[in-house]
Amino acid sequence: MDAIILQILNGLDKGSAYALIALGLTLIFGTLGVVNFAHGALFMIGAFCAVTLSNVFQISRTVIDETRTDFLGNPLKVEIPYVVDWFGESAGAAIIDWAVPLAILFAIPIMITVGFIMERGLIKHFYKRPHADQILVTFGLAIVLQEVIKYFYGANPIPTPAPEAFRGSFDFGTMLGFEANQILYPYWRLVYFFFAAIIIAGVFAFLQFTTFGMVVRAGMADRETVGLLGIDIDRRFTIMFGLAAAVAGLAGVMYVPISPPNYHMGMDFLVLSFVVVVVGGMGSLPGAVLAGFLLGILESFASMREVIAFIPGINQVIIYLVAVVILLTLPRGLMGRKGVMED
Repeated sequence: MDAIILQILNGLDKGSAYALIALGLTLIFGTLGVVNFAHGALFMIGAFCAVTLSNVFQISRTVIDETRTDFLGNPLKVEIPYVVDWFGESAGAAIIDWAVPLAILFAIPIMITVGFIMERGLIKHFYKRPHADQILVTFGLAIVLQEVIKYFYGANPIPTPAPEAFRGSFDFGTMLGFEANQILYPYWRLVYFFFAAIIIAGVFAFLQFTTFGMVVRAGMADRETVGLLGIDIDRRFTIMFGLAAAVAGLAGVMYVPISPPNYHMGMDFLVLSFVVVVVGGMGSLPGAVLAGFLLGILESFASMREVIAFIPGINQVIIYLVAVVILLTLPRGLMGRKGVMED
């Protein structure tokens, strides 16, 4: 039982990342009709926003500490971060420690700007082109962005820790009546799950309860009629592209302490996220979220030692096998709409 609970938790953790990326992909496809293969790169850029801010906070100056000496008796040279100089020792240390959560504020305007530039500068020229053309051009853009990150940050993963307050593990066992230390789960992975839940709920609430969101949903259903009402639906869809980029970027920011970011992390998540979108149903936001968590949990169970020993390599293909089964029985996915990508 404890192993099952632990795998469910692991699945919710993976599913959170899948669901956030798939949600952004579906927003873009549902509003603009564009299959955006550069969306994984937005996840990667968000992760490196956190890395960048963490590095900026640690920029320091060298001072001589007369109270400390080396083994030769010479005063030691120590590095003091500028944020410690500006805000004091305790506040400066707290800012450095909380670099990843603070990167959310840093990443939002950057990701929205990147989204606007991407949509206005490139993707708008492919709205009426075949989906194959959209896939090729956005996939090429993803490779370019990946190589830019590799050039500036190198090819190796860059560890960026969570705040010290969230570096331990939560004892689920005692809460559920098990013995102590039987079901331990990292605090930050729980934080990531709740963060993802808040973002997903926020996106759905924005689309459901705001006038802007209602117009966007109407445009997704019948773009031409909304345009005839005198509403500039294209401008609203461009804003939605920026918001979708921000969702992907925030998913990347908060994922940094879970997996040290590298230049190809966007591609690693992109393929799986597209499978999630297809399984959930192209253009279906609830389907993307449902499929994200479902496939995350299935992948987690398939990664158990007992399962791998019985079926070697199953953890590498389980998502694709499930996708094949679902699409054979439900060609439009779990919650797909009639007519979407069926022309």
